[in-house]
Amino acid sequence: MKKYLVTGMLVWLPLAITIWLLSWLLGVLDSVFSWLLSISQAVLPASAHAGIEQLRHVPGLGVLALAAALVSTGVLVTNIFGQWLVHQWHRLMHQIPIVKSIYSSVKQVSDTLFSSSGNAFREAVLVQYPRQGSWTIAFVTGKPGGEVALHLPGEYVSVYVPTTPNPTSGFFLMMARADVVPLKMSVDAALKYVISMGVVAPPAAASRN
Repeated sequence: MKKYLVTGMLVWLPLAITIWLLSWLLGVLDSVFSWLLSISQAVLPASAHAGIEQLRHVPGLGVLALAAALVSTGVLVTNIFGQWLVHQWHRLMHQIPIVKSIYSSVKQVSDTLFSSSGNAFREAVLVQYPRQGSWTIAFVTGKPGGEVALHLPGEYVSVYVPTTPNPTSGFFLMMARADVVPLKMSVDAALKYVISMGVVAPPAAASRN
């Protein structure tokens, strides 16, 4: 009986977690859309409130509206006028106390992670962590820079060591390149290996993306 129960759970658990994550994401997007509608009600005249309230109850409209806004923003910033607007927005955000430090930090991280020319998460490596003789998978995020690089003689790399089974939290380390073992597996295969706690092992000949 226990064997059948575990087998059934392994069949339905991935689907249940997938549905839960999608439901959570849709809930977040709908909340953002509802917040935008509330701002619209505060700005627009009272005659438009009834129509705005009807939009609030349309399922999935928040996801479509935000997706359209992201695409429209992407199209806008590809021309000179759009780039000028973005530049002015960045200047404004960097002039607000407290906000500028948070905004600049998040922008630097997002530019590094999502830029097509960036080096973040482009290479899976093997490192000894948290002690000698204990190995784990990490991802190269670049090289140390600024004042930190001046105190590190030789060639060093910055690596991110994800935790299991939640790879969104982890540890940032700067290690000598000689202590890092490059892997031929792709970043996606390495992430699956980490998230599955070693259960889903990539093939030995897996190539890097």
